[in-house]
Amino acid sequence: MGLSQFDIEKVKHLHTIDSAAQYLYSHFSKCDKLEVALKYSIKAHQHQFRKSGEPYVIHPILVAAIVASITNDVSMSMAALLHDIVEDTETTIEEIIEVFGGDVAHLVEGLTKIDAIRDDELIASNSDEKLIVSALSFRKMLLASIKDVRVLVVKLCDRLHNMLTLDALPPHKQIRIAEETLVVYSPIAHRLGISFLKNILEDLSFSYLFKEEKHHIDNYLDTNYHAIEMKLDEFKDSIYKLLFQNGFCEDDFEIISRIKHRYSIYLKMQRKGVSIDEVLDLLAIRILTNDKVKCYTILGLIHLNFQPLSSRFKDYVAVPKDNGYQTIHTSVFYKTAIFEVQIRTHDMHKTAELGIAAHWKYKSGADDSIKLDWLNNLGYQNESIEDFYELIKNDLYSEDISVFSPTGQAFTLPRGAVVLDFAYAVHSEVGNKAVSSLVNKTKTSLLNELKNGDIVKIKTSDKIMTRCSWLDAVKTSRARTNIRHNCSARMKDIDARSAINIVSTIMNLKPSRVEEWYHQSGCNKRSSVPSDLDHLKEVINKYILDISKNNRFKRFLSRHRFKLRHFSFNGISIYSASSVSDVVFDYCCHPKTGDEIIGFLEKGKVHVHHKMCKKGNEKLSNGEKMVFLKWEKENIYNYHMIISLHSGKGTLAEFLNYLVKLNIDINSIELGKNKSESTRYCEIGFETKDADINKLRAKIEQKNKVIHFVRTDDAYR
Repeated sequence: MGLSQFDIEKVKHLHTIDSAAQYLYSHFSKCDKLEVALKYSIKAHQHQFRKSGEPYVIHPILVAAIVASITNDVSMSMAALLHDIVEDTETTIEEIIEVFGGDVAHLVEGLTKIDAIRDDELIASNSDEKLIVSALSFRKMLLASIKDVRVLVVKLCDRLHNMLTLDALPPHKQIRIAEETLVVYSPIAHRLGISFLKNILEDLSFSYLFKEEKHHIDNYLDTNYHAIEMKLDEFKDSIYKLLFQNGFCEDDFEIISRIKHRYSIYLKMQRKGVSIDEVLDLLAIRILTNDKVKCYTILGLIHLNFQPLSSRFKDYVAVPKDNGYQTIHTSVFYKTAIFEVQIRTHDMHKTAELGIAAHWKYKSGADDSIKLDWLNNLGYQNESIEDFYELIKNDLYSEDISVFSPTGQAFTLPRGAVVLDFAYAVHSEVGNKAVSSLVNKTKTSLLNELKNGDIVKIKTSDKIMTRCSWLDAVKTSRARTNIRHNCSARMKDIDARSAINIVSTIMNLKPSRVEEWYHQSGCNKRSSVPSDLDHLKEVINKYILDISKNNRFKRFLSRHRFKLRHFSFNGISIYSASSVSDVVFDYCCHPKTGDEIIGFLEKGKVHVHHKMCKKGNEKLSNGEKMVFLKWEKENIYNYHMIISLHSGKGTLAEFLNYLVKLNIDINSIELGKNKSESTRYCEIGFETKDADINKLRAKIEQKNKVIHFVRTDDAYR
């Protein structure tokens, strides 16, 4: 099912026609049609060689082998063998039809068309314009014009082999092809649901585009390899024991462990503004079983025996994704780590790895090409990034534990508290600057759960550590309040620096000039400029008024116009004094709808970055031109809650009136569950513009006890 890591390494080291052909037949039984196509391809390419010096025909043979690893469609493998013939030799489509039939010729023609679109849409290699702009256009053209999904799948396999042999090309071409792969091909693989191809293409591109970051992640994983493997093995063993104890046999299930792939780790670090050791769901296991019912039985056993993170639960078995993906996702705490757990059947696993390729059904001898209606409307949909964790709430843990400092001072913490909770209990400064810890004289993660009687020593740095993604991993309100404050301060600093660049871009001045004016003018609320359009306009007008008092600047004012114009692209509103032709989401962080964003103006195009993005912050520090931008639609968030309501006349009406004052719109309400003499439960579904689930719950609990409270959607839908 797809290529294993072993297969990938093997493909990279096949350099003769015979070894490549032998590898092809290891995936596909010999058949006359394939044999004819192989000989035809060898003859057509006999005088052609790759940059590495090896015969060119090895490339189409290995592409055909990769195709054969994911589908048993002979036509697709034949098309892979012939995919470069029309473009690179004197062979015509008419000859392909005559020798191999209409279906194979149709696929070859589609693959040739992709190369033609690529030549038209992609900028020339000697241009200094950013490739991402034309690559996005190329992707749209592909999705709009290629009617047979099989053509895209063969092209993805072609691109995979190109990426595996990229070392033979000069560095500037490596960068160009890797960028094109990341922006065009891996998103198409994702949309088609072929996850193994998507992941390989992303990681191969990542290794060329972000070498330093890739080295850092590899170094971390290599250094911590044994510790990671031990954690995964220990968690797997606990799952095995749990399932065996509850009636499962060895043949009923299979457990596979994995670590997030490199580019996925990097993206999460960028979006959350965290280091690799702060990525909470680095470790994962996948449980494969025989039928759907067993999926839910396994889920129940895991949730009953390990502490789950409620917002990480997704049921794609009951409600599959558009591309057929079905899996139950959950995340649980186990000792010192958080593990992602995926539960699916073997058939679901095949669909998840191979996507649409897993379910094609072919009639023998049929020449009609397979067309899927949904492909015509195939706009790339950004995969949702992970929500912040919604931990099971403190009222489930009524017991306290006592832990001690090295000097014997006792601290009382809620059960489930982690080392960082202890650090904040000692002092806010200790928590803010904590970098590592010793628990009972053993080096331990700051997220390690503490036990009764532990002796804890905290090591600190001389600067505050901002850990936005740890907000819900801690248990105490003191720790959460401080983490939230630090993250808010970091965001405020980014906004304040963005304000300088936005105003200087509008005024066509150096950022240092605008910053000097800010200090002299006493203009306050600088950090609100990137989010408040009216305030931005006030700042511009005040600046003009101030400098107009100086005769030296009157000529400057007469030469420049500062009127903001509105532009709209891809759900983003932009206000700029100069013309904007398009919006581009850079692949270094790829922000999703609802994320905090900043925008840089480059040659008339706005490049959008996540506020926490490292590359975006480098641009910000360099004073690059920026614009005011915001998501066009105000986000509405859906919630579901159960409250305990006193049995009394008018209590419900009073509570509903209170919700109205909180700007809450109620969608559904059910009253009377578990009714007793004094209380009854009320179940309410509602929507609001408030995204902060903790603050919202706190407001509601001022009136009534909340039994259950969750977000039912995410900000990136």
